[in-house]
Amino acid sequence: MDELIASSLNALINAYRALCFPGVFFILVALLIHRQKLLTNWRPVLTESTTNLILITINILLTAPIIAYLDVTLRGMNLALIAASSWEALPPWLLIVVVVFVGDFVGYWRHRFEHSLLLWPSHSTHHSDTHMTWLTLERFHPLNRLSTFFIDTSCLLLLGFPVWAVLVNNIVRHYYGYFIHADIPIDYGRLAPWFVSPMMHRWHHANDRNAYQANFATVFALFDRWFGTYYVPAYAPPRLGVPSHSGGGSYLQQLRYPFLPSSYRKIWQWKRHNGPGNEPVDFQAKKSRLSAGKPKKNGDSVGM
Repeated sequence: MDELIASSLNALINAYRALCFPGVFFILVALLIHRQKLLTNWRPVLTESTTNLILITINILLTAPIIAYLDVTLRGMNLALIAASSWEALPPWLLIVVVVFVGDFVGYWRHRFEHSLLLWPSHSTHHSDTHMTWLTLERFHPLNRLSTFFIDTSCLLLLGFPVWAVLVNNIVRHYYGYFIHADIPIDYGRLAPWFVSPMMHRWHHANDRNAYQANFATVFALFDRWFGTYYVPAYAPPRLGVPSHSGGGSYLQQLRYPFLPSSYRKIWQWKRHNGPGNEPVDFQAKKSRLSAGKPKKNGDSVGM
């Protein structure tokens, strides 16, 4: 037990150390971009960021030992359908590109699954942040953290990718995740159809019925365009977060939310009234997203 506690505390210390560099970087970016707006709107950002830090702490203490066990177990099961040597025959740079591309493909479908009736009550915690910043990436329910690790890692190991390549995929997509969650009001112009920008992912977190099932990729916007989930109608959504669908703003309410039968009834009823045939009129615009032009500016929120 003492070793388990020591291991969890060590993981917590390392996690907070890892936040230092991106934290300083995105604070400087926020001061550069938002300037005076940030100084007048810091209270709600601080409140949401505090909740994020609390959830980081809870996640590390509860899930770090389980993830470590799953990691060793999955690697020891030799699940590979393709020999790792086949992948290692590729140049390292090309293997990194391939594993990140495949990892994002797996993450895309896992993310869509998280917006289903079964997993939404745990994933909704991630969407409860009403003042999204780079730290929103870490806002996860422990159950969601475990399911994400299990699905993504097991799929990549099943495909036979070397362990080092899986680790590189995790690092690249994780740190890029910080960037697209940050309040940086940019798109990529002609590259927007190819790569996920902060503006595109901001719409994924929008409090807008049309955006609830959109923009699931982390790195490659291609997947959303190919599978009909690309949705960027404006420069930035006017409202973010769906706290009413996540148990409320309190982290304690969000932690208990997936364990309440009423949570699943609530999302089932919502989907019943907002499913096929009950969408708002502009939902049909999803069918023509591939021909969408550059979004128009529509305001912005303030964060980091």
